[in-house]
Amino acid sequence: MEIMPYQALFNDIKTAIRNAQIRATLAVNSEMILLYWETGKMIAERQSQEGWSAKVIPRLSKDLKNEFSDLNGYSERNLGRMLSFFKEYSDKSILPQLVAKLPWGHNILLIEKIKDLNIRIWYIQQCIESQWTRQVLESQLKNQLYERQGKAVTNFQNTLPSEVSTLAQETIKDPYIFDFLSLDTLYRERDIENQLVQHVSKFLLELGKGFAFVGQQYKLKVAENDYYLDLLFYHTRLKCYVVIELKNNKFIPEYTGKLNFYLSAVDSLIKMPDDNPTIGLLLCKEKNSIEAEFALRDMTKPIGVSEYIITENLPENLKSSLPTIEEIENELKISSDINS
Repeated sequence: MEIMPYQALFNDIKTAIRNAQIRATLAVNSEMILLYWETGKMIAERQSQEGWSAKVIPRLSKDLKNEFSDLNGYSERNLGRMLSFFKEYSDKSILPQLVAKLPWGHNILLIEKIKDLNIRIWYIQQCIESQWTRQVLESQLKNQLYERQGKAVTNFQNTLPSEVSTLAQETIKDPYIFDFLSLDTLYRERDIENQLVQHVSKFLLELGKGFAFVGQQYKLKVAENDYYLDLLFYHTRLKCYVVIELKNNKFIPEYTGKLNFYLSAVDSLIKMPDDNPTIGLLLCKEKNSIEAEFALRDMTKPIGVSEYIITENLPENLKSSLPTIEEIENELKISSDINS
């Protein structure tokens, strides 16, 4: 009779300990980031006052290691990064709210890859909200997430409540990059669909925060006829269902009519009274934006049209952002230095 109360007590204490461990880890990381900023500030000020060159950094690294034998993170390379870190964020007020919430490796990657401060802050916010690992952040940078966000052709402004349409537009991107798929040269829509479900965690990462997978080939019955939705999701922030239809060819206006029908069916058969209108996302291999805009102009349901890209079809501007063998080796070396 006492097993259940004891188990509840044990679980409560276990949760409290883990939450405290998380808070302690975040506090340690924040203090380390502030220490690195202070170190960079002191180096910058002394260089300015004394006219010291970068040659002081190797000596400083050596002397610090001799003084603190168990001290990690003060290699020549990392001291140089601390100096750059201070110069990038000379206004200390930005540190507690944003920068200090990210691990050092995340911060260095963002400084090295993103020069525009506003764009960098956008990625910092995404990292914090979605708890991206460094590997995920690197992937999002290489796939130019910022440039793709909110770029789909949609009719959301005319078909969704004003308080929902802006967030919905920001949620949909163009193009979507499915660089985790392994497909033969000749593949069908169902092949893409099956692999997206097979790699659903990576698919959800590419879709973005808030998507919850409901089903594949989701069956709806309308007037005694069966219809099947390619992929059905629920978006927790938009509070609505999202129907995704995949087309293994170029966009044609007829596709929007069929998707409009599917959205009407979902709204009638599945949608709850407190849900927002169901959104449709049509993913095609290619589209003409003007043609897509005309096709959506008089549609009554909210629909977005985007392209999708698999690895073998990446355009040159995105191919150039993919890592070479040399870059991968350098990244491994950087990771080693960060931890040294």
